[in-house]
Amino acid sequence: MKTLLLVKEIYLEGFKNLGNIIIRNYFKAFLWFSVAMFAVVLYAFIFRLTTGFVWD
Repeated sequence: MKTLLLVKEIYLEGFKNLGNIIIRNYFKAFLWFSVAMFAVVLYAFIFRLTTGFVWD
């Protein structure tokens, strides 16, 4: 039982900060993806306004 608890402690210590790094990097990547997609939508909207798109 003591060995199992030691393995559990080693596992928890080894992966304690790994999740935070992965989540932080995931959200950074998601932020830049969202900003890029918003820029594309904004560009398309402004392009349609300047070329005289008919809004029916």
